Amino acid sequence: MVYSGLRKTLADLVRINSVNPAYAGGRPEGEIQEYVKEFFISNGLDASVQPVMPGRENVVARLKGRNGLPPIVFEAHSDTAGIEGMDTPFHPEIRDGRMYGRGTCDTKAGLAAMMCAVADLRKSGIVPKSEVWVVSAVDEEHSYQGVLKLRENLKAAAAVVAEPTEMRLVVASKGCVRARIRVFGRAAHSSKPELGVNAITQMARVLGELENECVRLATRRHLFVGSPTMSVGLIEGGTQVNMVPAACTIVFDRRLIPGEDPDKVVAEYREMLRKLQTGHSNLKIEMEEPMMKDWPLDTPVSSSIVECVSEILRVSSTESAPCGVPFGSDASKLAQVNIPSIILGPGSIDHAHAADEHVELEQVEKAFEVYRKIMIEFE
Repeated sequence: MVYSGLRKTLADLVRINSVNPAYAGGRPEGEIQEYVKEFFISNGLDASVQPVMPGRENVVARLKGRNGLPPIVFEAHSDTAGIEGMDTPFHPEIRDGRMYGRGTCDTKAGLAAMMCAVADLRKSGIVPKSEVWVVSAVDEEHSYQGVLKLRENLKAAAAVVAEPTEMRLVVASKGCVRARIRVFGRAAHSSKPELGVNAITQMARVLGELENECVRLATRRHLFVGSPTMSVGLIEGGTQVNMVPAACTIVFDRRLIPGEDPDKVVAEYREMLRKLQTGHSNLKIEMEEPMMKDWPLDTPVSSSIVECVSEILRVSSTESAPCGVPFGSDASKLAQVNIPSIILGPGSIDHAHAADEHVELEQVEKAFEVYRKIMIEFE
């Protein structure tokens, strides 16, 4: 009965279009958050909303604990990636023990498991040691505004964030800096290129230096997440083929390992570009303020939440060793305000955002069981 209700809850969530408004076909998360709030209320839980942006609210459910100490927070985001390439993104379908549909893996499966776990505790009359919060947050897929609002004045003993980790205990993740670099040249007719300064050619110097940076980054390594990386994902330059381009722009994505500070990384890149420009008189470079700065996650393996979850996973014959992932999540933002945080959820990141996004239902059931045990046992 529990698992049938769990599957129904997940299917209900998938049926609601909650594509982040920043993407094509997206909309504010109002409809799905209303469903989540009503689910909590109908199961006898205290539920409230936290305004984040117009039409976009976090939903917070609370179950009182016995010890009167700060709560443990279970958090999952309700928004999803876009639906390009999907025929029926909001029609959940079960095949071969998997549920398909947008958001099944990232992260409606984790959200459904958290919702059903706290509802089951309430129905069973079990009072956990610590107060339990279950939070359905908005805007993780774009700019993290939901978790940034949530963490304001938040005092919590620990946080469990649902992302697809295949139910492995994640204590470390990479951070990210994304920024735009512009190179300026001088326009001229292509029949007399010597009268201009080709911004695309000049950008090649910048790209060469960034490639050298990639080699340097590969020499450093973190135990759980590996090496920092840098990738140039966008480039734009020129207006027509018979004109020397006056400007060229790239956008880079730099992944940070624990121990790195986004502000220091930005300063290092500015210094790198300053030195490059000094050595080439025609090279004019501008690096804009980053469009994203996200800190890495690095939760000590000795923290209470890690030890608690590791033991629960060990007893349930699930891989219990702490590990790391290369992607970001809401967990690092909670950790930044001194809340020991882990990432733990059903599904594989390989299936997130994919046209055939899906989740193993056995993992969703495992998530329900594990979340429920954490709620009961953590203090």
